[in-house]
Amino acid sequence: MNYQYLRHGLTTLTLGAASLLATSARAQTSAGAAKAGKPTTHQLTPTPSTVAWGFYDAAAKPVLRIKSGDKVEVQTLITSSPARLEGAGVAPAQVEQSLRDIYQEVSNKGPGGHILTGPIYVEGAEPGDVLEVRIRKVELAIPYAYNAFGPTSGFLPEDFGYAKMRIIPLDKKRMVANFAPGIEVPLRPFFGSMGVAPPPAAGRINSAPPGIHAGNLDNKELVAGTTLFIPVHVPGALFEVGDGHAGQGNGEVDITALETSLTGTLEFIVRKDLHLTWPRAETPTDFITMGTDVDLTKATKVALREMIDFLMKEKGLSHDNAYMLASVAANMEITQLVDGTMGVHSMIPKKIFTGKPTAGTK
Repeated sequence: MNYQYLRHGLTTLTLGAASLLATSARAQTSAGAAKAGKPTTHQLTPTPSTVAWGFYDAAAKPVLRIKSGDKVEVQTLITSSPARLEGAGVAPAQVEQSLRDIYQEVSNKGPGGHILTGPIYVEGAEPGDVLEVRIRKVELAIPYAYNAFGPTSGFLPEDFGYAKMRIIPLDKKRMVANFAPGIEVPLRPFFGSMGVAPPPAAGRINSAPPGIHAGNLDNKELVAGTTLFIPVHVPGALFEVGDGHAGQGNGEVDITALETSLTGTLEFIVRKDLHLTWPRAETPTDFITMGTDVDLTKATKVALREMIDFLMKEKGLSHDNAYMLASVAANMEITQLVDGTMGVHSMIPKKIFTGKPTAGTK
């Protein structure tokens, strides 16, 4: 979700901009993991000292340090204020205390609006490496989500020149959202924002627009079982996560998805054998390349060129044949249209690669 744009129409929902108050996080070692050489499982919860409010920044102070191969059980918070949620109909008892604490105590904010958990410092990660993020688990943390739009947000502001927000109950047992009587939306929870710090020269950047640091990709394919690959720009990578979505349509056309709080388990691997310019992903069924730009055509070209590059380097195709295969087998998808910079991703099915020798691949 692009919170910066939504705030113009939903002023009471505005989280303001961002800042990181961070020095420590509660880390818990799983049984037996303390032995030398074994990965550790940490726990990271959102508190006033363990969140970055609305930004990614190479100068941010990490709240947790981990090693390559470690897992983090992480919690994230809904992108909204307690007052706004209660005003829309959420019972006060259902507003998370951690959200109240952060709203009361965090004063250093900007320039975006997402409350991101982190940053996490991954030892050994250096500029030029790739951070492999294996999404092991994503679960609902609260029994509701919201969807909202404002008069200057979304893809059709000329048609919806007013603000509206509604609370949508979530059925965790059946994994559906009760959108309206007779309408149930299947849930596929994912973190809308997963990213690393940008290059130091970029300074503190807004959490809303995605980019080479990944960030607010709002890519609905990044569910449990998917792996995200992010280029590293600073020592330790400085990974942050948030903007939980219980589900979303490609495009996220009104500027929000099923916005909610999530918990998840992420595994981090430093890849010194990979060198990427843009984030990529891999699901159990597809390989995914991505592109972003303020111009949708340019974003599409980035994603397509990244797919061609993948097919050449990973599958051994010539430049010409990679272009042809992308045309006959890859699917170009609009990730989102509303984050300031638009997103496009290209998906190619794994099942087409049979492993058998193929004539004319060069």
